[in-house]
Amino acid sequence: MSEPSDVDSHPTPDHLLHTGGEHPVDPIDLVMASGRTPTPELIEKARQDLEKYGAAAVERLMP
Repeated sequence: MSEPSDVDSHPTPDHLLHTGGEHPVDPIDLVMASGRTPTPELIEKARQDLEKYGAAAVERLMP
């Protein structure tokens, strides 16, 4: 079994990346910032966190 090389990996396209400064953070952004796959349960939890902490909810995930 071989390890994937840089040729095999694909970076995220720039048009899919944003800092949140361009528009408000939504629950899916928050789930993805945590490194998890968005599921209905995680999206609902993220929505609640955004209600409780506002945009600072993202900063709780980031160093």
